[in-house]
Amino acid sequence: MLSALIAIGDQIVSDFGCRAPLYYGDDDYLNLIYSYRHELSQRFLMVLNEPEVASALIDKQRFEAFARNRGLMLPRTLAWDGPGPDSLADAAGPVLVKPKVKLGWDDSFIQLRIFGCGAKARIFPSAREVMAHPLISQIKDQLTFQEYIQGDDRHLWSFHGYADENGTLLAWFVGNKIRTFPSLTGMSTYLELAHDETLAAIGHDIVKQLPLKGVFKIDFKKNAADGRFHVLEVNARFNLWHHMAAKNGVNLPRVAYDHLIYRKPPARTTYRTTFRWLCLRSDFRAYRDLADRGLLGMGDWLLSLLVSRKVYDLFSWTDPLPFLLWWANRGNSRLRRWRGHFVTWIRRWGSTAS
Repeated sequence: MLSALIAIGDQIVSDFGCRAPLYYGDDDYLNLIYSYRHELSQRFLMVLNEPEVASALIDKQRFEAFARNRGLMLPRTLAWDGPGPDSLADAAGPVLVKPKVKLGWDDSFIQLRIFGCGAKARIFPSAREVMAHPLISQIKDQLTFQEYIQGDDRHLWSFHGYADENGTLLAWFVGNKIRTFPSLTGMSTYLELAHDETLAAIGHDIVKQLPLKGVFKIDFKKNAADGRFHVLEVNARFNLWHHMAAKNGVNLPRVAYDHLIYRKPPARTTYRTTFRWLCLRSDFRAYRDLADRGLLGMGDWLLSLLVSRKVYDLFSWTDPLPFLLWWANRGNSRLRRWRGHFVTWIRRWGSTAS
């Protein structure tokens, strides 16, 4: 990957006489960029966080100490060993378990065996159940244990923005999750932009305190009991929210491009909340999960989909080909699977008939 990026960067500089902006969408790519920031910065335009900030944003354990030293409100971390209020042994209430490092979590053995398919973490009803889990006890050093902040998916918020090399915030918006799958710990299925003055003020303050540079997303959980916002994590990369935000008037990838190429500030910094983002196939799974637990009815689910205009994870009326190709590939995969089952059945039938 590194050699390919270097080759592409060299080719762009050779053909156009200048560097091009580099966009990155997951932590594995971001870690590669931070590891080779000198080589890549010579070939691409980027605004990156300082090394101390960058490493803390990728490593959850390092992030906790880093954030608390700067006065951020985080969920309380619980130690596996020892007694006391900050230990699992004496913890009361539900416990959230998640990986310490965000790199490669989605395909990892830990993710599949402990968290389940699609989940980023797991909520246990009690600390006793966490400590009794056989796999967790074996790999406890790779995991982080936190108090669970009460609230459903609607209590998951985020502050997004782009800051220049001096940490000056050029553009931002507030996001609110409607549903995820699996609920509370999974991937987003239905999202919206929102206006919340309290969270906006907290977000601006965090950008200065860390400080943050370039593109970022700060995830929060609003405590259902007292309404206070707790910082869950900070991601310094481009993400799926940006499509919906652009439709609502604040285009962070364009802000980054104009800043890096032209040193031009954004034309506008306000945004609408007209468009929501939807992944219909995943949101239907979220609905079924909530319906099975008596938390959401079919009518309420359909109404939530009809009340606003939307952008989709894959489908677009102006560019339907990716959506059609996705369904074609899915159909071909199922056809090959059915063909294999049929051939196996024929062979078994032939062996028993003879």
